[in-house]
Amino acid sequence: MEKILIYAISDSIGETAQLVAKAAMSQFYKNESYEIRRFSYVFDMETLGDILDSAKSENAIIVYTLVEEDLCSEIERYCGEFNLQCVDLMTDLLKKIQARTDKKPAREPGIIRRLDEKYFKRIEAIEFAVKYDDGKDPRGVQKADIVLLGISRTSKTPLSMYLANRNIKVANIPLVPEIPVPKEVFEISKRRIIGLTNSPEKLNEIRSERLKALGLSDKANYAKLDRILQELDYAEEVMKKVGCPVINVANKAIEETAGIIVDIMMENGIEIHQDTEV
Repeated sequence: MEKILIYAISDSIGETAQLVAKAAMSQFYKNESYEIRRFSYVFDMETLGDILDSAKSENAIIVYTLVEEDLCSEIERYCGEFNLQCVDLMTDLLKKIQARTDKKPAREPGIIRRLDEKYFKRIEAIEFAVKYDDGKDPRGVQKADIVLLGISRTSKTPLSMYLANRNIKVANIPLVPEIPVPKEVFEISKRRIIGLTNSPEKLNEIRSERLKALGLSDKANYAKLDRILQELDYAEEVMKKVGCPVINVANKAIEETAGIIVDIMMENGIEIHQDTEV
């Protein structure tokens, strides 16, 4: 039996064309009865011409996911001239979507790959924020785009996660009078560090509610005003020593504080590759 050869041609990696070809061929043959060759990142006529000549010499079936109209037209022309079989996996669907939406396709090669890269960068930033949340591993300070310092209930974790969803890697360090500040904080540029603070009254309210939610007495030392003032004084000393800007998060939404942080970083000359499309 003649072995069937399929050329999967794409302007990106070519996984889609290869998988569709494999799914179709599996309905007819076992793996040893056919071969699929993948040709990735085909952007120009010269490259395409060489592939088509090779396909002609091997009498291959051509399956392609190209968005550049000139390249698609060349495949149709070539296959028509030399009686080769070809399947365009994109154009017909693009036309149907265009008819339904009355929008023109971007016709940009590799869009889905770029979208995937954005997604994975976001996941990487989120995983980073979780791993280095609340000072779990101070080494994250040296790897982070931004480091947040603050006492408990100054929105360190929510801000870390919000910024992570914009592809920004954030580590946050809690400031507690009884616990030394990790040495890594003093080893990085102060331009990457942001201090967070809050009003004593707001902290007292938030901490009291937190204790109640945990089924504990709101009279605990954690929520006492004198303890909160002690922590705020300590945090102020640390932030002065570090030399970082300080943001008071009282009565600010997470989005507002995050915007201020990004603005400060940009003013400090820190390049932030944020993604605003969440």
